Amino acid sequence: MPRGLPVVRLRPRAEARAIRHGFPWVYADELVTDRRTMALMPGALAVLEDGERRPLGLVTVNTRSKIIARMLDRNPGASLDQAWFEARLARAAALRERLFDAPFYRLVHAEADGLPGIVIDRFGAVAVVQPNAAWAEAALPVLIAALVAVTGVRTVVKNGEGRARGLEGLAEEMAVVHGPAPLGPVEVPMNGAIYLADLLGGQKTGLFFDQRPNHAFAARLARGGRVLDVFSHVGGFALAALAGGAAHALAVDASAAALALAGQGAQASGFGGRLTTRQGDAFEVLEALGAEGARFDLVICDPPAFAPAKPALEAGLRAYERIARLAAPLVAPGGFLVLCSCSHAADLQAFRNACARGIGRGGRRGQIIHTGFAGPDHPVLPQLAESSYLKALVFRLDG
Repeated sequence: MPRGLPVVRLRPRAEARAIRHGFPWVYADELVTDRRTMALMPGALAVLEDGERRPLGLVTVNTRSKIIARMLDRNPGASLDQAWFEARLARAAALRERLFDAPFYRLVHAEADGLPGIVIDRFGAVAVVQPNAAWAEAALPVLIAALVAVTGVRTVVKNGEGRARGLEGLAEEMAVVHGPAPLGPVEVPMNGAIYLADLLGGQKTGLFFDQRPNHAFAARLARGGRVLDVFSHVGGFALAALAGGAAHALAVDASAAALALAGQGAQASGFGGRLTTRQGDAFEVLEALGAEGARFDLVICDPPAFAPAKPALEAGLRAYERIARLAAPLVAPGGFLVLCSCSHAADLQAFRNACARGIGRGGRRGQIIHTGFAGPDHPVLPQLAESSYLKALVFRLDG
């Protein structure tokens, strides 16, 4: 037993087998929460034992979170020094370097890369770190030192915003924590287009790398056609479709800043004249386009998470159904409809059923020709369903 570390213990009826087989979380009702455990500072390290006092590994504890403990290392004697972080980061980087020709990708996908609650996206010489767990916040200086040593990035941005940090009791903060601040949006080459990512003021880390393979698939369907990209952000599916040979794309988003970046990306890519934008609430724009009699060969709807947690599941599924109902009539006969969900709580079957109901209510029928997920730089931990969150359904609609 390593000296100096507190010990936390599973309740007698808690399932230690799941932890032994790779499940990385302990929920609050599974841990003995005596006074010593409750006195631990958020993010503290501890040795986790099962109900029979057998060690299971090194965990981080946050008694303010429903996920009260996260597994860091199966070796209870592991030392979380810079060398430990460098080893985890090097393993993650080796996968991405094999997959991609240029350093633009998700470098660390939290638990699936052995760094619970940590997301790192790389944009060339800049990395954006999201420390979404209390232990990650506490370990940020050594994490940054290891990140610079392994990748050679010149700038590291801390994106301390979002729902996950609130659940951990962490304050929001956006800051450049290493190197010079980025001078304006960063150009990101992807799927034959150039995207502009605002790393300090944009959504999440500035760009959504997870949709890359789904962008590419949709682009094959867009050749020579008219495209509608709803919840487009900085160009999302629209720029990929134009790079793939679409005749024209309309990008719709509530954010004027995001649409401005989409326009700059189209110009930088050499097809600015084939992209138009429309700012507004997505539901209202879809209704207006329907009233206008607009028709497109390819329609994509990639909304934010309508069901980020189980309490929001029913309302979220109704929202996905409504999106499908409004979007389906806009698809030209024989055209394609792509519907996406990044909701953890809505599994594939529930999402597919909601989409099918919405398409039917929109007066259309169709077949699913493809089901897409996040790209390989967003690996899935098999024991953790939450690490597989993104779903993209591609429908070919009848006349």
